[in-house]
Amino acid sequence: MLNFFNTFRGKLLLLLAFLLISTLSVQLYLNILSENENARKRALQEQVLLAGIVLGFNGMQAEEDRLQDFVKREGQPFFDASIAERIKDILVIDNEWEVFDSLSEENLPTKNAEGEWVNKKLKDVQNLPPLMEASRLGEDAKHFPNAFAQNTSQFDGEAHAVPIETNRGRWYVVVILKKDDKFAVQKAIQPLLYTFLIFLISTAIAIVLVWRFTRPIANLSKAARRVAAGDLDVRVKDADRTDEIGELAAQFNVMTAELEKSQELEAQLQQAEKSAVVGRLASAIAHEIRNPLNYINLTLDHLRAKFAPEKDSERESFEKLTSQLKTEVARINLQISDFLRYSRPVKLDIKPTNIRKVIDSSLLLIEPQAEEQNIKISIVERDHIPNILGDEDVLRSVFNNLFINAAQAMENSGGNLSVTISSVEDQVQIEIKDTGVGISEENLDKIFEPYFSTKETGTGLGLAIVKKIIDDHNGIIEVESKENEETVFTVKLPRV
Repeated sequence: MLNFFNTFRGKLLLLLAFLLISTLSVQLYLNILSENENARKRALQEQVLLAGIVLGFNGMQAEEDRLQDFVKREGQPFFDASIAERIKDILVIDNEWEVFDSLSEENLPTKNAEGEWVNKKLKDVQNLPPLMEASRLGEDAKHFPNAFAQNTSQFDGEAHAVPIETNRGRWYVVVILKKDDKFAVQKAIQPLLYTFLIFLISTAIAIVLVWRFTRPIANLSKAARRVAAGDLDVRVKDADRTDEIGELAAQFNVMTAELEKSQELEAQLQQAEKSAVVGRLASAIAHEIRNPLNYINLTLDHLRAKFAPEKDSERESFEKLTSQLKTEVARINLQISDFLRYSRPVKLDIKPTNIRKVIDSSLLLIEPQAEEQNIKISIVERDHIPNILGDEDVLRSVFNNLFINAAQAMENSGGNLSVTISSVEDQVQIEIKDTGVGISEENLDKIFEPYFSTKETGTGLGLAIVKKIIDDHNGIIEVESKENEETVFTVKLPRV
């Protein structure tokens, strides 16, 4: 049962039940207020009628005093201000159906030409409001001109007639009440006011709950658009809800996570396919090119040994040209090795290794090119540097690539290539800085990706191989660069 009320449907049912109960409760409260008000009005009306009847009865017994005299008399217990404002007039009707007394001047007896008092006939009284419950008067009702009024809404008030038996016959006291327009308007407006308040409160609650229910849906829609645009890192925050929306958000997050994994697997598959192609290409290159390269290299050695010119000037030029040829052959051979190393798993011979020895060996490779390009090479070894755990031959390929790249970055203007070796906690850090053309910010995150190269003749495998070898050694490689200023590669390898 609790699980049901945690669902969207359960919460919606609870909301509807709450609104229904609230509406019924307020309506019940209004009915109670209305009944209490009606009871108060009835009690006041009874009090007013009683006061009018008593006043009329007193007027019947008086010989000389009029009703107006009784009203003005001090200490009148039945006729206070609240009653006076409700009574419009009181008529005392005698057994001849004439007005014996009245609060109104126009209905009082008048003197004729002979000086005698003449009472006004009941049928001649003007503007009498409808007589309430006239049927109870029996045959006497026909004497009241207001007994059977048709359109009662046009009259201002109502009349009540009370028969009183006297020794002079049946008399009537007619109490005319004013119409309580204020109460009628208030009674009409009050339910509308309370209904409007209920509507406002219900609308506010509905808006809050609808916003709470639809906000996660809007978040899902926004996240779906981002996923459609290719952003698979997006996650919806409403997965911790216990209703259907929370379950949907959780499933959406699972879906995006699976899509992200699929994308990574697809990228790995594409990389594996590229590696397979490179592997086949590298094998073909190694077979078809390395044999001629070895022959060329041996021939160059033979030429340098047997056919070197005797003159010093010619011999120097001859040595320089053959050295350049051997360097280019070595570079081609290095590229073939890079292909083979990237396309095939490398079996590392991990053992304590002197990193300075590896670096010095790699620097020998670029010294002729550095001298030709006017590149100054410096190496600084801070304090006592411990041995690292690594494969000397494989690490030599790392520094070969880094030094060759640094030399190529400075081939147009020369510069400085500095190598700093230091010990940092449980690692040995090698910092390689060159003052070449640098790397643009947009390419800085891509340089370790396979087949990415900014050179027209580059394979895009050099730095990818470097990254792979460093990772295989449980090391770290980082790069910082300022375009047209400098580039710094930092390699960290575990120490013994």
